Parts: sequence; C-alpha cells; structure tokens
Amino acid sequence: MMDFDPTLPKWTQIADVIRQRIASGEYPVNHLISETKLEQEFGVARVTVRKVTAKLREEGLIVTTHGMGSFVAPQS
Repeated sequence: MMDFDPTLPKWTQIADVIRQRIASGEYPVNHLISETKLEQEFGVARVTVRKVTAKLREEGLIVTTHGMGSFVAPQS
C-alpha cells in the first residue's frame, strides 16, 4: 500500500502513479486498468478509483468500453 501525502487528494496521487506506469511502459497499450485491482492495491474506495479513471480518460491516457473496462490508449 502507498504512503499518501496528506496534503493532496488520494485520487490525484494514484493518477500520478498510473500515468508513470503508462509512460514507463509498465502498462502497455491495451493493458486493462482494473478498478478492483486499484482499489485493493491502494486501499481506497471505488469512488476514489472512479475519479482516477475519469481524469485519465479526460487526458486521453485510457479509453473505457462499457461492459469491458478501461484500457491504456495508444499514445501519439
């Protein structure tokens, strides 16, 4: 579990970690971003994870397909 900075929202800190994993190639294109796994890994509520995925989707880093989940998007 991650040590969170108490001065920043947890979801922004988790989004930073996921961005880093995408940039490094740890999460390659089409890698499934599992909300359940993020909940467990970071010890946060689903609502927190949803904020993370919404932000990353807004930034074009992931795409979400209804009924299938969120995946790392091809980067330009």
